Amino acid sequence: MSKKKNINPSVNQVLTQLVLDVFEQNGREALNYKQVAAKLNIREPESRETILEILKEEAKKDILQEISPGKFKVLELKTFVEGKVDMTSEGSAFIVTDDEFENDIFVAPRKLRNALNGDRVKVYVYAKSKGKRKEGEVIEIIKRAKMEFTGIVKLSERFAFFVPDDRKMLHDIFIPLGDLNGAKNGMKAVATITDWPPEAKNPIGRIKTVLGVQGENDTEMNAILADYGFPLSFPAEVERDSEEISDVITPEEIAKRRDFRDVLTITIDPYDAKDFDDAISYKKLENGNFEVGVHIADVAHYIIPDSELDKEAYDRGTSVYLVDRVIPMLPERLSNGLCSLRPHEDKLCFAAVFELDEAGHVLTEWFGKTVIHSDRRFTYEEVQEVIENSEGEYVEEIHQLNALAYKLREQKFKNGAISFESTEVKFKLDETGKPIGVFVKERKDAHKLVEDFMLLANRKVAEFVSKKGKGKKKYTFVYRAHDAPNPETLGNFAQFAARFGYKINMKSDREVARSLNHLMADVEGKKEQNVLTQLAIRSMAKAVYTTKSSSHYGLAFDHYTHFTSPIRRYPDVMVHRLLLHYLNGGESANAEHYEALCKHSSEKEKKAADAERASVKYKQAEYLKDHIGSIYSGVISGVTEWGMYVQITENNCEGMIRLRDIADDFYTWDEKNYAIIGQRKKKVYQLGDEIRIKVKNVDLTKKQIDFSLVQD
Repeated sequence: MSKKKNINPSVNQVLTQLVLDVFEQNGREALNYKQVAAKLNIREPESRETILEILKEEAKKDILQEISPGKFKVLELKTFVEGKVDMTSEGSAFIVTDDEFENDIFVAPRKLRNALNGDRVKVYVYAKSKGKRKEGEVIEIIKRAKMEFTGIVKLSERFAFFVPDDRKMLHDIFIPLGDLNGAKNGMKAVATITDWPPEAKNPIGRIKTVLGVQGENDTEMNAILADYGFPLSFPAEVERDSEEISDVITPEEIAKRRDFRDVLTITIDPYDAKDFDDAISYKKLENGNFEVGVHIADVAHYIIPDSELDKEAYDRGTSVYLVDRVIPMLPERLSNGLCSLRPHEDKLCFAAVFELDEAGHVLTEWFGKTVIHSDRRFTYEEVQEVIENSEGEYVEEIHQLNALAYKLREQKFKNGAISFESTEVKFKLDETGKPIGVFVKERKDAHKLVEDFMLLANRKVAEFVSKKGKGKKKYTFVYRAHDAPNPETLGNFAQFAARFGYKINMKSDREVARSLNHLMADVEGKKEQNVLTQLAIRSMAKAVYTTKSSSHYGLAFDHYTHFTSPIRRYPDVMVHRLLLHYLNGGESANAEHYEALCKHSSEKEKKAADAERASVKYKQAEYLKDHIGSIYSGVISGVTEWGMYVQITENNCEGMIRLRDIADDFYTWDEKNYAIIGQRKKKVYQLGDEIRIKVKNVDLTKKQIDFSLVQD
């Protein structure tokens, strides 16, 4: 029997940690003291005996378990968890678990086992953490987030490497010369990882698609799409399926539908739109009320569930709107042809038809299949001219629709909806796609008219289905849900708004909404408008698709769905199918199946929004590249420990002033007060402040704009 040796405590502590590291590195393997010593390359008998004492001490602490005489292994607590990899720029990662009460788990670079950012992984969590944070190692990659990356091809005589654009992809991809697919040195391309041997530092891949010359418009826009996982073209079988769909509307099909071809029907869309998925019919009734129909392209009529066309639409989830192009969810024959509600053509629709009085109250509602014949294709600008000048086609009808839309809007805000009028950046492009101007799009009554009737249809469809079912057993449906904001996040925003003299009453959801609406009205046209609007939006929860019948906080609707855009959103296709199923007396659909579809749709929606933002950032950077040295007025739109973001007032382009570039003092970040403060002169730059900036540098690859401060 060994005796415990008197050795230096600090040495003992180091050896204890080394011993525990051996167990951590060998997962669930049981080891005796000799095996541990061998793995540590320790041969001295005295040190080996010390290891045995350490093993017994750690067993007493319930960190190790003696499973048989002299054999030990890590005691199993909650040792295995699943989560998503959130990579850091240093090469380590945090594993974000599904359990909201579980802290993120730190994984050192050498323990990632080739896991990449966004991957879903299984992690072994060490029974004893080295510090306060939990640590672990990846033992299994359950699902790769992505296997394809955009980047630049680097060629040499004997091999090639691919340098990914993604800053969180920290490994270059080795490309065998036979797998270059025609790519030349310096070209932008899409690479697919094909193998990653356990002992290899870099993954092996092949060039899937050559995008073109770096910096060219088509190359960069296609790179953004590929980077967010959106295909650049439709598979041949999908195109073939769409071409085989008959464009004949038979008398038998019309007989199944409510015929609106003799009722005034119009579409109102952007001037450059090609897919018209909603139309509004209008008729004044003999009793003085108004019949307004919201007719939506009957996409589900043409797309058979589980067909190649349907699978492709589901995979894409949504159309993607970049600065200079639309990547449709459906092939052009459907999106711009069969399903598009073009003027002077019979079209099949799914409609929500309402009888409204002059006060905008809904007296009756009807949902079902229709056939329409659009009388006029309006642009928003044309309708706005009719509203403002009382001249043009269908003046009386458009004025009455606008008046009803105003009533619907009043009801919405009275019930607690929040009015967020966020600005939208638009670009004037030359024939090569280069931005030669930037402007902020203004939302007027014509836009709001269409929006209010679409909101009405979405709300009423959701309410109709939500009432189906007995007791607590409600029918499965696809809702658009929006939770109330986190009180702490909202409280932080309220504190910041108070600095500008705006008060947010947080006593109830209704009071919060009322306060925010007052704020939005008060800030209009002021220098702090965009900053406060953006911060208010960020303080809100994100809307998602779900089968859970929850409310929409921002709109103050108890039930809400997306029914009005099936050409560009897959959830709307699901809503059409479910609504028809229930109108025909069908039983409740499988909730688990539809919840999975909802989750996928929410993820695709986020990726599409990120791709759109990336294209805007790229074009802003491209525009300012020709304006290096130019001076602008701007508003501080964000502050961080490394600098402050500034948004140019005239065009909303955003860039950063790095703290190290402000020469008149040493500045530090005051996170609590959204400010940076000079340590000697106490000069304060705070979120919302107006300053003058000069365009210093532009990096198109990173979509980054650097400003320098123009001192008074």
